[in-house]
Formats: sequence, C-alpha cells, structure tokens
Amino acid sequence: MQIKAEEISQIIRTKIKDYDKKIEVSETGTILTVGDGIARVYGVEKAMAGELLEFPGDVMGLVLNLEEDNVGVALMGESSHIKEGDPVKRTGRIAQIAVGDAVLGRVLDPVGNPLDGKGPIAAGEYSRIEVVAPGVVQRKSVHEPMYTGLKAIDAMTPVGRGQRQLIIGDRQIGKTAILVDAIINQKGQDVKCIYVAVGQKKSTVAQVLEVLTRHGAMEYTTIISATASDPASLQYLAPYAGTSIGEYYRDRGQHALICYDDLSKQAVAYRELSLLLRRPPGREAYPGDIFYNHSRLLERSSKLSDELGAGSLTSLPVIETQAGDVSAYIPTNVISITDGQIYLEPSLFFSGIRPPINVGLSVSRVGGAAQVKAMKQVAGTLRLDLAQFRELEAFAQFGSELDKATQQQINRGRRLTEILKQPQYNPLPMKKQVLILYAGTRGYLDALPLNRLGEYETRLYDFVEQRYPKIYDDLEAKQAFDEDLETQVKAMLKEFNALFIA
Repeated sequence: MQIKAEEISQIIRTKIKDYDKKIEVSETGTILTVGDGIARVYGVEKAMAGELLEFPGDVMGLVLNLEEDNVGVALMGESSHIKEGDPVKRTGRIAQIAVGDAVLGRVLDPVGNPLDGKGPIAAGEYSRIEVVAPGVVQRKSVHEPMYTGLKAIDAMTPVGRGQRQLIIGDRQIGKTAILVDAIINQKGQDVKCIYVAVGQKKSTVAQVLEVLTRHGAMEYTTIISATASDPASLQYLAPYAGTSIGEYYRDRGQHALICYDDLSKQAVAYRELSLLLRRPPGREAYPGDIFYNHSRLLERSSKLSDELGAGSLTSLPVIETQAGDVSAYIPTNVISITDGQIYLEPSLFFSGIRPPINVGLSVSRVGGAAQVKAMKQVAGTLRLDLAQFRELEAFAQFGSELDKATQQQINRGRRLTEILKQPQYNPLPMKKQVLILYAGTRGYLDALPLNRLGEYETRLYDFVEQRYPKIYDDLEAKQAFDEDLETQVKAMLKEFNALFIA
C-alpha cells in the first residue's frame, strides 16, 4: 500500500501546526546593578520606553532610560529580594491601567492593583498611562460651569468643564478640603471623579475615603493612591494613571473631574528617579524636562469639540508652597500651564476666613465663560468690592475719622467676607449661592450684626424652600435674573429680614 505525497504533507502540517504555540518566545535580560528602586538591565535590546519588564517575585519595572548597552528601569514595588544577575523578562506591554465603570468606587495603586480589599478589578478595558493630549482642532472653548459648591470659588474664580484650575498654598490650610468639597458637589451632576493622592500619609488617604463614602460620593469616584511610603516610581506614575481613567469618560462624551493632590510631591519623586538614573540635574536639581512632565499631564485635561462627543476632563492640580513663595520653580511652572489659580493664604486661614482665598492673587483665565448669567449678575462687582475693602480695612486701622461712604464700604466688605465663609463638607448648589450673594451685594445684610450672618444664611435657605420654592425653580430654569424674578426675590428678602430682625 503506497502513501501518497499529499497525505504525508497533510500529516506533517498537522504535526507542526501548533508547534510554535508550545515554545514561549520571550526576550530576557540580566540585572547588572540594582539599588534605590532602580535597576540596570542588560540584554533586552528591543525594550521600548515606558514598557513594563517582569522582575523576580512578580515585581514590575518601568523602562525609563534606553542606553547603548543597557536599559534603566524604575522598580514598582518591594525590591529588597531582587539582586544582581537575576533574570528579567520583557512583557511587550507599555504601562497601562484598567479603565471604565469597573474602577468606580475603588482605591487602586498606579499600576491598577486594588488597595481596598474588595477583590480584583473586573475590568474589560485597559488604557495606556501615557497618551498624547488632544490637539487644538479637537478642542472647544470652555463654556459650561463645573461647580465646586464653594461660594468664594464659584463667584470669583469660576471653574469650567475642561479647565485646569490650580490650587496653591502652604501646607495644612485647606487645599485638600477644597478638592473633597468639589468631589462631593458633583453628586447627581453626572460627573465622574478621580482623586489622585501623591506622597500623602496613608491616614490622610483613609480619611478622604471615609469622608467621600459618608457623603455617598464614592459611587462615582476612583482613588489612585501612591502614598509617602510607596516607591518614587509609583508616585511619579500616579497622576498619569488617574488621567487615563478620566480620559475614558471624556472620550465617550461624558464629563470627569480629576484632583491631583499634589503635584509638588510628584515633581520630587520624578527628581529622585532622574538623579538615580544619572540624568543631568538642572535648577534646584530638578531634571530639565520637569516642565514637560507637568505640561504633558495637564494638557490632557480639555473640553472636546462637538464632533468628538463634547466630553470634558477638568483638573484641579494642587501645589504646595514654602512660606507663601509663589515665585519658586515648580509653582511658577504649573501656574504657567494652568488656566488660573486659587491662592490660599495662611493669615486669612488663621483669622477664621475659610476657605482662605486671596482675592488679589487668585484668578480664573476662563472667568465669565464658566458662569451662568445669574451668577454674573450678583457676583460681577464682588471681586472689586472685596479687593477695595481689604485696602480700606488696612488703611482704617491707622485712622479713626472715616467719612460715611468709606465706613459704608468697610461695613459692606465685612459682611461679604462673612458670607463667603463656608463650613467643610457643605458645598452649596448654584441657586443657594446666588441667593445669599444677591442679599450681600444688594445691601440686605448691611444692618444685621456680623456674628449672626451664619444663622441668617441657613434660615434663609429653609425659608425659601418652605414658602417660596418657585424662586429656586425659576433660578434653575432661567439661570438669570429677569424683572419678574428680581421683584420676587426683593419682596422675599424684605419679608425675611423683617422676620429675622424681629
């Protein structure tokens, strides 16, 4: 019996069909030196910048330096067991993180491992940690408000969807409090939030998690945590990982808010990595590309054009200053990248004005474009009034004889300052903010004692809710004061003031 040639070739084909699947083709290298969270690896010639390498003990490393005969890798995890001569495998994957609704309500590290003990992430999609920001043509100008719920910010330095508004100030004067209030205020606004903690204490991150859970904000929030005890590589990556999660929503026509807390610690982590990788130091030992590092991160926050779905990613980066020095290297860098800054001043904080926003140094470069008409109508002169009041108050401390107009201006200024104070974790909707600011700027508070304005405000909101709910409905519907609405508000304030004084 003869075997035909076709049959032989058929048998051979079947035999060798799955042969290559059984061989694991992976490029491996050897560790030349390791220490301080940095390894130099020889033999992975085809490694790409930003690629993940697999080290012994399931530790991942991020390729940062590509040199002639070796690559510089930042280790992302506990590296005490890794030693010279150990084998290293290429994964072929550029650093990525799980995105989508699976990460909502979770606490993750920058590589995407869960830290909240709620089991693994069931992610269907992954996104690269580093992507190019949308170009000029793909964007649209910022025009919708992104309310933080804080009267002082929404009235004087408004934030719009797609804006980058810097929060800058010394340590321990309420920068994180503003971020947490802004996240709580997004409840029911269909905005997804990402809170990125870089170089914070673990107890601080736990506290933020507890507050957000208590206010029901974790349903739409993801926390990316790279605490002070984590390696510098994770602290450097955390903001990029958080941005990728926010971009997932932006690119699907939804809205997201990302809070970086804080970027000065990320800059320090990047400086550490750079110096250990023997990159040349520049000013204050920061690497030459530290500006590029922050700009390529913050440029990803944008408002997309209608053709691309009109989604937005708004960012609130935080920078910590040393003794109020806004002109230091990293603060000036980030100020020049962002669309405005909110400057928090220690002297105001300690004198009981919270949030302690310095009206003179704070600015929003989007301004009125991010405000509804009603807010513009009541807060139009607010900045100017307060700035003039601060000047006059300083001047009035020296002289006692003041003319009536000056006394009136100081009196009004004190009341405006008082109503801009706001307790923590108590953000207000636009309609309530507009109402109290209307009362303040139109002189309805001038005759009231300063120490009772807090009580006045809470009782006013209840009064309108019970007796004049139409005012709230009209404000939400029209978002502006017309003649009819203004008449209603004036009559209501007159009635309420009479009751309150009585």
